[in-house]
Amino acid sequence: MPFAGSTFYRTDRQRRRRTLGAVLALVAAPLTPLATTVGGLSAQAALTFGAAQLTFTVDQPGAFMNGQTLRFQNPPRIIAGRTMLPLRETAGLLDQPLTGAAGHAQLGRLSVDLVRGRALLGGVPQPDGAATSGNVTYVSARLLADALNGNLSADDAGRTFTLTVLRDGGNPLAPQARFSTDKTVYAPGERIVYTEYPYDPDGADITARRWTGRQDVFFQPGTYTISLNVVNSRGLQSETFSRTVRVEGTPVDTPLTYALKYAQPGDTFNDAQILTYPSATPTYLQKSSYPLLFSDSPEVPTQSGILYQDSVAGRARLLGYHMNGLGRPARLIVMARNTDTRPVEVRTERLGETAPTRVESLLGQVTLMEYFASERGALLSLAPGEAAAVYASPTLNPGSGVNVMQDLNASGRVELTFLMLELSLPATQQVVQQLPYLPGDGRHVRGTFPDAVRSLRVNLGSLPTRIVIGDDQVDPAVTGTDALTRQPVRLLGNYGVLYDLEVNGAAGTAVALSPRGGLYRGAMNIQDGPLQQVIKLPRVGNALQPNQPVLLWRAQADQLKIDFVPASGSNLPISLVFYKTRPLSGEGGITKTYQP
Repeated sequence: MPFAGSTFYRTDRQRRRRTLGAVLALVAAPLTPLATTVGGLSAQAALTFGAAQLTFTVDQPGAFMNGQTLRFQNPPRIIAGRTMLPLRETAGLLDQPLTGAAGHAQLGRLSVDLVRGRALLGGVPQPDGAATSGNVTYVSARLLADALNGNLSADDAGRTFTLTVLRDGGNPLAPQARFSTDKTVYAPGERIVYTEYPYDPDGADITARRWTGRQDVFFQPGTYTISLNVVNSRGLQSETFSRTVRVEGTPVDTPLTYALKYAQPGDTFNDAQILTYPSATPTYLQKSSYPLLFSDSPEVPTQSGILYQDSVAGRARLLGYHMNGLGRPARLIVMARNTDTRPVEVRTERLGETAPTRVESLLGQVTLMEYFASERGALLSLAPGEAAAVYASPTLNPGSGVNVMQDLNASGRVELTFLMLELSLPATQQVVQQLPYLPGDGRHVRGTFPDAVRSLRVNLGSLPTRIVIGDDQVDPAVTGTDALTRQPVRLLGNYGVLYDLEVNGAAGTAVALSPRGGLYRGAMNIQDGPLQQVIKLPRVGNALQPNQPVLLWRAQADQLKIDFVPASGSNLPISLVFYKTRPLSGEGGITKTYQP
């Protein structure tokens, strides 16, 4: 035996430590059934519901699983005169559970000591039954067949073998993941129709689905594996179920033509050419309008006080956008005081609100969704000189904000006062009269603007084309007066202004919103013949890039009406982009309408 200080001892000890470290790294990996993809073939997709039959040749990576080709990452080998298979890879290919801990792996009746390279079958040691080569644990093919109650046969040359075993029975209480695709070979840009049909053995609900690799379309040729796991109401998870599709041949659609055909309202898609499209010139229509009272300065008041105040008679729109900077709970309140000599009725015709929230980008979108969905609301009757709140926000903690848009109709003249009021103060006319008028913050806008509605008409010609909104050039900002200072003001972005847009020649077109000023998150109301729908923009997340528009609608009627209000907390300008949806000759000739 070499002495402890010899070069041979140190080298041999270091070599054994490196080998042990590599084996322990393998042990640390989770020993669970593998959803192996070999040569583009999902192992589970290759299995039948009966036997798993693996045909392999020694020293050759190519093999067959139930007649379908695959490739071993670590080919079978002859070690110490025995035909050996890589343990983990083979278990995955056969869909057999490989479990273990503390340096041991269990496969059927076979137990393998991964550190020492020893194998036991039913607790009986099997000499030369396992070996480690290149950090890969191999086991005897014959021993593997015995461990899984399978069969191993060889050809006359003794080089090609067939291992046949029953597929794993799995957990009888676990749910089963299942899905299909309408076919297995697709053209680039062709829609894939998925049909899901997972189930639970005892009828429990399927409560969660987790997809891997799923896409509704692939634009690049290749082979793609899609997998599904499901979870039932008991928290049990299914085994992975996979299918493989191949994409080849002549493209059916480009990303743009595919989106125009299949994208849902609120979906984002790519269009790198969008800023090159010509702008349509809208015609401004002279229709009845009414004033907009806009309160956004000071945006973050630091004390209780009056934010803005003006008087109106008839219809008016109010828009308030404020954060609580008082350092204590407060509320945004809008008081209406009858300044007429007779009783006055004040009715809320529409109301949208977001409060409280600290997420600024939520403020405008939620408010608009509520505004478009609202109906005629509360009616207040005010005696001469009497005051009452027409709006009161929920309690705002310090740092949280409110956005409210409200359409009112007053039968006489009323004074409308926006105020931030700490909770300890009652909302009475006596308190309001003692509150200070808060000065503007110099960065945001407040004022009364005479036109709360901007009516436009566009006759579509050649497509694609754009309608620009809120750029202060093609679409100028509204102007008004700060009633507290009597100074003229301009409302860049036209927040709170309702664009009443009439589009003629719209049948067979798709319209999308392209953000041009940065983050946008809002809503629109669409009227397409008898159809009316409020669209959330975008459906999830934020619209950010001009070349990533959000689909709004595919028009059916020749005249399309769009109600659009620039969303508070979002950036202007935006473009409404109109595309032709009817496919050109030889382009996008396949349309799949089935949506399970």
